[in-house]
Amino acid sequence: MGDARPTGSLGPRLAGRLTADLILRSPQYMSCIKYYEIDLRGNKIGAIENLGVTENQFDSIDLSDNAIVRLEGFPRLPRLKMLLLSNNRIAKIARNLEASVGHLESLVLTNNKISELRDIDPLSSLPKLTTLSISGNPVALKKEYRLYTISRCPKLKVLDFKKVKQKEREQAEKLYGTLEQQRQQQDGNTFEPGEGLPEAAAAAMDTDEAAAQAGDEEGANGEAAAAAKPTAAPSAEQLTAIKAAVANAQTLEDAWRLEQALKAGDMPSALARKEEEEQQRQQQDIAAAMDEG
Repeated sequence: MGDARPTGSLGPRLAGRLTADLILRSPQYMSCIKYYEIDLRGNKIGAIENLGVTENQFDSIDLSDNAIVRLEGFPRLPRLKMLLLSNNRIAKIARNLEASVGHLESLVLTNNKISELRDIDPLSSLPKLTTLSISGNPVALKKEYRLYTISRCPKLKVLDFKKVKQKEREQAEKLYGTLEQQRQQQDGNTFEPGEGLPEAAAAAMDTDEAAAQAGDEEGANGEAAAAAKPTAAPSAEQLTAIKAAVANAQTLEDAWRLEQALKAGDMPSALARKEEEEQQRQQQDIAAAMDEG
């Protein structure tokens, strides 16, 4: 990027970690676009750390040609406008980057390991990001990649060294909605395995206990009180079954069904039996329909 790289550094570069000593000894210069830049290329760095040593003095940081696996570890660097990370091993991007590098305008992630569209989502938090390159990553081979990225980063002007056209913005919004709509949907659909459980089972037990108590107070319906479910908390075996069922949930729909079943007081084993009975009923209905035909 620069046109005035020094011919030598202040001393030997220490390979492996991004240490304070390495940062202080690395070349610093004014780039061709008048950004004050530090050159940290080719040091086999595995993680971003210790950048607080820079004291927010740089407009651009070049971390290309290293071995970084996650885009994270930044201190608060409000001056930083450009981040160069080509030829690393980055597969994940941390959330809430706006808290540390909120003024970032240009991000180059060419030739890394980002593979899924959802891995791009954290970049939507960068309010000033206008130039982005993710070419050379597995995700860039996906058919919907470009429009999805545009939808997640609505301020982009250049993506993979190609200007973002107004037609592409319109197509992206039509396919994926506005960024605000996506965030609302994401907030509503976020599922973390184990989140809210076994609290959901405990809530189901509380519901049963309240129903039984109401039946006792009324005193008019002995059968309803007798039919109330046990009020004991789930046993250790039941909690283990709950955790296993949550871990095996493949989709948000599976997790939702499990949560509803737990609220109804059904443990995973009972839920499995109900699903099996439902499948048998469906097969019987199909067979009956074929006989009638």
